[in-house]
Amino acid sequence: MESCSSELLVNEIFVSLQGEGDWSGWPCFFVRLTGCNLRCLYCDTVYAYDSGKKLSIDGIIEAWRSSRVPLVQVTGGEPLIQQGTMHLASRLIEQGAVVLLETNGSLPIDGLPKRVIKVLDRKTPGSGMERLWCRENIRLLGRGDQLKFVITNRKDYEWSKKELNNLDVPDNVQVLFSAAADLLSPRALAGWIIEDRLPVRFQMQLHKVLWGDQRGV
Repeated sequence: MESCSSELLVNEIFVSLQGEGDWSGWPCFFVRLTGCNLRCLYCDTVYAYDSGKKLSIDGIIEAWRSSRVPLVQVTGGEPLIQQGTMHLASRLIEQGAVVLLETNGSLPIDGLPKRVIKVLDRKTPGSGMERLWCRENIRLLGRGDQLKFVITNRKDYEWSKKELNNLDVPDNVQVLFSAAADLLSPRALAGWIIEDRLPVRFQMQLHKVLWGDQRGV
């Protein structure tokens, strides 16, 4: 899926609390873009695969400015499959936004502005998509960026521990472990991390704790 650099196919725009990672709990302006090149077995945003409407980047910027929220997350779907995403991120940064971009890790992130905070997924075997991985992205992560593993079961957890040893993750990158909704008890995952003294950050999806599994949060 591609679009011209002046517009994007957008699934939804909304303001909520950031639910994951280092910025969890902060008010955030979300731009969820349409389309994804992966089909993870536990995907909770299937509705973003193909539904949306075209919006100009100027219009998105104006909606953000009207929200009065400095933190922005560009997500999907997979935002990097649209050509205009890089332009949107650059424009937001120029306007003074703090920009997070969440990507599934299958596409190169080298075109993103340096000031974009990258939230990079490392898909596990439980996703069914672990082989679609752009390994070179790891070397492009830096201070403030995050590497996320969504864990579906004990096998996924053990695989993720080994993968962490195989990846040369920079020391200043936060590693996040999250339990896949409805597949793994967060308490179980927390217990494994504590037992192994694993140097990762356990996380839950705060927005789902507060509002359940619904859109626009």
